[in-house]
Amino acid sequence: FMKMTVDKNACIGCGACAALVPDEFELNDSGVAYAKNETVKEDLQDDVKTAMENCPTGAISIEE
Repeated sequence: FMKMTVDKNACIGCGACAALVPDEFELNDSGVAYAKNETVKEDLQDDVKTAMENCPTGAISIEE
């Protein structure tokens, strides 16, 4: 299984992750992204990796 976290201090709220994988990422009221689920659904793992690679601040981390 894959776990992911978002570093709220690094996130600039660009929303790319939420646009790419809305089932796994959302922006909070402050405009900062967060992981909706602690464990990533298996069919979305490649999409989450893409979101991590495209995060402009590297705020997303993955643990497999």
